[in-house]
Amino acid sequence: MDTLSKDKRSWNMSRIKGKDTKPELIVRSILHQLGYRFRLHRKDLPGRPDIVLKKYRAVIFVHGCFWHRHEGCRFAYEPKSRQEFWRKKFRENIARDKEKRIELEKLGWKVHVIWECETRTDLKRLENRLTTLLH
Repeated sequence: MDTLSKDKRSWNMSRIKGKDTKPELIVRSILHQLGYRFRLHRKDLPGRPDIVLKKYRAVIFVHGCFWHRHEGCRFAYEPKSRQEFWRKKFRENIARDKEKRIELEKLGWKVHVIWECETRTDLKRLENRLTTLLH
Protein backbone atom coordinates (compact mmCIF):
# COMPACT_ATOMS: atom_id res chain seq x y z
CA MET A 1 0.00 0.00 0.00
CA ASP A 2 1.18 3.51 -0.80
CA THR A 3 2.37 5.40 2.27
CA LEU A 4 1.68 8.80 0.69
CA SER A 5 -1.67 10.49 0.23
CA LYS A 6 -3.09 10.69 -3.27
CA ASP A 7 -2.32 14.44 -3.44
CA LYS A 8 1.26 14.00 -2.19
CA ARG A 9 1.89 11.14 -4.66
CA SER A 10 0.46 13.25 -7.49
CA TRP A 11 2.71 16.15 -6.51
CA ASN A 12 5.77 13.83 -6.42
CA MET A 13 4.98 12.34 -9.83
CA SER A 14 4.46 15.79 -11.37
CA ARG A 15 8.07 16.63 -10.49
CA ILE A 16 9.50 13.84 -12.67
CA LYS A 17 10.93 15.49 -15.77
CA GLY A 18 11.04 14.14 -19.29
CA LYS A 19 13.78 16.43 -20.59
CA ASP A 20 17.03 17.77 -19.20
CA THR A 21 17.23 15.09 -16.53
CA LYS A 22 20.43 14.69 -14.54
CA PRO A 23 21.46 11.52 -16.45
CA GLU A 24 20.81 13.30 -19.76
CA LEU A 25 22.87 16.32 -18.69
CA ILE A 26 25.76 14.03 -17.71
CA VAL A 27 25.75 12.32 -21.12
CA ARG A 28 25.52 15.65 -22.92
CA SER A 29 28.40 17.05 -20.87
CA ILE A 30 30.63 14.09 -21.70
CA LEU A 31 29.78 14.30 -25.40
CA HIS A 32 30.51 18.02 -25.41
CA GLN A 33 33.86 17.51 -23.64
CA LEU A 34 34.75 14.91 -26.27
CA GLY A 35 34.07 17.48 -28.98
CA TYR A 36 30.84 16.06 -30.37
CA ARG A 37 28.18 18.45 -31.59
CA PHE A 38 24.55 17.46 -31.33
CA ARG A 39 20.94 18.59 -31.30
CA LEU A 40 18.36 17.84 -28.64
CA HIS A 41 14.88 16.33 -28.85
CA ARG A 42 14.34 16.68 -32.60
CA LYS A 43 10.60 16.64 -33.09
CA ASP A 44 10.87 15.48 -36.70
CA LEU A 45 12.38 12.11 -35.66
CA PRO A 46 10.37 9.19 -34.26
CA GLY A 47 10.47 9.12 -30.47
CA ARG A 48 12.09 12.58 -30.24
CA PRO A 49 15.53 11.23 -29.31
CA ASP A 50 17.28 12.90 -26.39
CA ILE A 51 20.47 13.49 -28.40
CA VAL A 52 20.90 13.56 -32.18
CA LEU A 53 24.34 13.42 -33.76
CA LYS A 54 23.54 14.14 -37.41
CA LYS A 55 27.16 13.82 -38.59
CA TYR A 56 27.27 10.22 -37.33
CA ARG A 57 23.65 9.49 -38.28
CA ALA A 58 23.21 8.40 -34.66
CA VAL A 59 20.71 9.08 -31.91
CA ILE A 60 21.00 8.47 -28.19
CA PHE A 61 18.16 7.85 -25.80
CA VAL A 62 19.00 8.34 -22.14
CA HIS A 63 16.54 5.99 -20.46
CA GLY A 64 15.50 5.94 -16.85
CA CYS A 65 15.95 2.40 -15.54
CA PHE A 66 12.59 2.42 -13.73
CA TRP A 67 10.43 3.79 -16.54
CA HIS A 68 12.04 1.86 -19.40
CA ARG A 69 12.66 -1.37 -17.43
CA HIS A 70 16.41 -1.85 -17.52
CA GLU A 71 16.58 -5.61 -17.15
CA GLY A 72 18.46 -6.77 -14.07
CA CYS A 73 18.92 -3.24 -12.72
CA ARG A 74 18.16 -2.48 -9.09
CA PHE A 75 16.41 0.74 -10.15
CA ALA A 76 13.88 -1.20 -12.25
CA TYR A 77 11.97 -2.45 -9.21
CA GLU A 78 8.31 -3.41 -9.21
CA PRO A 79 5.99 -1.03 -7.35
CA LYS A 80 4.05 -2.75 -4.59
CA SER A 81 0.76 -0.91 -5.11
CA ARG A 82 -1.42 -0.77 -8.24
CA GLN A 83 0.64 -3.56 -9.77
CA GLU A 84 -1.58 -4.15 -12.81
CA PHE A 85 -1.53 -0.42 -13.66
CA TRP A 86 2.29 -0.40 -13.52
CA ARG A 87 2.68 -3.63 -15.51
CA LYS A 88 0.51 -2.17 -18.28
CA LYS A 89 2.40 1.13 -18.17
CA PHE A 90 5.77 -0.64 -18.41
CA ARG A 91 4.61 -2.94 -21.25
CA GLU A 92 3.44 0.12 -23.22
CA ASN A 93 6.73 1.95 -22.60
CA ILE A 94 8.78 -1.05 -23.77
CA ALA A 95 6.59 -1.53 -26.86
CA ARG A 96 6.83 2.17 -27.75
CA ASP A 97 10.62 2.15 -27.29
CA LYS A 98 10.92 -0.84 -29.62
CA GLU A 99 8.58 0.70 -32.21
CA LYS A 100 10.48 4.00 -32.28
CA ARG A 101 13.83 2.19 -32.50
CA ILE A 102 12.62 0.22 -35.54
CA GLU A 103 11.28 3.40 -37.20
CA LEU A 104 14.59 5.21 -36.68
CA GLU A 105 16.62 2.27 -37.98
CA LYS A 106 14.41 2.10 -41.10
CA LEU A 107 15.27 5.77 -41.66
CA GLY A 108 18.98 4.89 -41.50
CA TRP A 109 19.78 6.04 -37.96
CA LYS A 110 21.95 4.13 -35.50
CA VAL A 111 20.09 3.98 -32.20
CA HIS A 112 21.91 3.82 -28.87
CA VAL A 113 20.53 3.64 -25.34
CA ILE A 114 22.37 4.91 -22.28
CA TRP A 115 20.80 3.76 -19.03
CA GLU A 116 20.39 6.04 -16.02
CA CYS A 117 22.47 3.69 -13.85
CA GLU A 118 25.43 4.05 -16.25
CA THR A 119 25.55 7.76 -15.43
CA ARG A 120 25.72 7.10 -11.68
CA THR A 121 28.97 5.17 -11.51
CA ASP A 122 32.17 5.19 -13.52
CA LEU A 123 32.01 8.23 -15.82
CA LYS A 124 35.30 7.31 -17.50
CA ARG A 125 33.72 4.01 -18.49
CA LEU A 126 30.68 5.88 -19.86
CA GLU A 127 33.01 8.19 -21.80
CA ASN A 128 34.75 5.15 -23.33
CA ARG A 129 31.40 3.59 -24.21
CA LEU A 130 30.19 6.76 -25.92
CA THR A 131 33.42 7.03 -27.90
CA THR A 132 33.11 3.40 -28.99
CA LEU A 133 29.44 3.80 -29.97
CA LEU A 134 30.16 6.75 -32.23
CA HIS A 135 33.11 5.27 -34.13
